[in-house]
Amino acid sequence: MSEPTCQLYLISPLDVGGAFPERLARAIDAAPGLVTAFQFRVKDVDQHEAAALAEPLLEICRARDVAFIVNDSVSLAKRLGADGVHLGQSDGDPKDAREQLGRDAQIGVTCHASRHLALEAGDAGADYVAFGAFFPSDTKHTEHRAELALLEWWHEMVEIPSVAIGGITPANCRPLVEAGADFLAVSGAIWSGDEVATVKAFAEQIATS
Repeated sequence: MSEPTCQLYLISPLDVGGAFPERLARAIDAAPGLVTAFQFRVKDVDQHEAAALAEPLLEICRARDVAFIVNDSVSLAKRLGADGVHLGQSDGDPKDAREQLGRDAQIGVTCHASRHLALEAGDAGADYVAFGAFFPSDTKHTEHRAELALLEWWHEMVEIPSVAIGGITPANCRPLVEAGADFLAVSGAIWSGDEVATVKAFAEQIATS
């Protein structure tokens, strides 16, 4: 079976304790090959606690060949031996992250709805750029709204992969896939309900786009 042209990039909920590791494993296993990255995103915990929460999730991802990306913190990514880091516009320079994490690290940058920011990120060595929000999101307050034309332009003009983010569900994802998004970053759609059914619904939509 060939891998889908667009894949899922799961973003954790803020609460990753309790039964969350089992939910993550089920979500990844629901459609083998569809989920290729997982972003660990927690707030208001110190690095020691964050590392303890991350360890079982990192093991789940490693066992399934899913890239484990840490949100915001280069130091936590380095401590964990994570596969990479995702940087917001105020989280530091991709070049500095590369120096600290090594040439094989996956470094992503939030670029909102801006070609300029995305091109700058690419010049700084980012491995992927994230555009959004494409739809209203309950997971994170968003000031920026991206248009499909931005994905289309990026797909045609630049080889660096793009991630679409913001309120994405199985019901609204097809235009993003058709516009050329390489990855769909999803959080609320997965974790607010049945993660297995939702991943399978994404797989169905992506396969028929």
